[in-house]
Amino acid sequence: MCGIAGIISRDGERRIGSEMTRMLQSMKHRGPDSTGYALYGPPSDDWVMRVKLADANTPRDFDFQARMRGNRAEIERRLRGLGATVHGIEDAREYAFEARFSYDGDLKVLADRVEDVPGAEVLSLGHSLQIVKDLGDAETVADEYGLDRMGGTHAIGHVRMATESDVDISGAHPYWAYPFSDIAVVHNGQLTNYHQWRRRLERMGHRFQSECDSEIIAVYLAQKMDDGLSLETAMKQSLDELDGVFTYLVVTADSLGVAKDEMAAKPLVLYESPDLVALASEEVAIRAVIGREIDTYDPYEREVLVWNR
Repeated sequence: MCGIAGIISRDGERRIGSEMTRMLQSMKHRGPDSTGYALYGPPSDDWVMRVKLADANTPRDFDFQARMRGNRAEIERRLRGLGATVHGIEDAREYAFEARFSYDGDLKVLADRVEDVPGAEVLSLGHSLQIVKDLGDAETVADEYGLDRMGGTHAIGHVRMATESDVDISGAHPYWAYPFSDIAVVHNGQLTNYHQWRRRLERMGHRFQSECDSEIIAVYLAQKMDDGLSLETAMKQSLDELDGVFTYLVVTADSLGVAKDEMAAKPLVLYESPDLVALASEEVAIRAVIGREIDTYDPYEREVLVWNR
């Protein structure tokens, strides 16, 4: 079933981590297996990279922690070897960390080099985007990663019910649009031409870490924008080129967008006010932030909407 949510401020920074947690926790019934966030904090001159070294349910043998420390040190060595100046590395969990560094080279080369380390997966890379996802409900994940302390301007999130794949972090949403900076997607639904688009994007040199169609949508949109299209135009083209029943949310460094397919079968409600826009699979998620009765509406079929911070 799953649930998706998005929020963007029209009036400066908000407690974006806390607000997204409340939205996602209110939809725990739609997906108790894993929770994921794509959070946009203040833009930094540094690159911010979130990396997973193992899955949350990877067996802990006697040398697990030593192996994680060794792999993290190897990634730092590889970053420096590519010419990056590492300003800090902070553990989020024993199997996940955040690195901040300056770098003026090719992002794909860097991400590929990091992911050559056994078990490593780059969850996000950008100047403001940070993707955090793990097993458990929103409050559990937020507590483990300290997300309530995170301020920012916009975010999307996802609660997942695993139906066709394992309960693990690799199957959790959101997905970064590898190797493009600061772009991520969550979606509810299914692409019926998933394999066609995966092969097409792989022929262009893209790689995928999962079998999830949300990852296809993210890379599809990022490639269209890299080709010169605006986010809104790329999203409109997706309605003609991506087949299936879906509603998706996409975020860039300064925008939040939503698109629904021509059947509009996957639920989404929208609330707009002078200071923020909030969207979710259920109205209860929006009320968890607003704290009162509100007026919402459902975007129409084939509707594309984009808001800028």
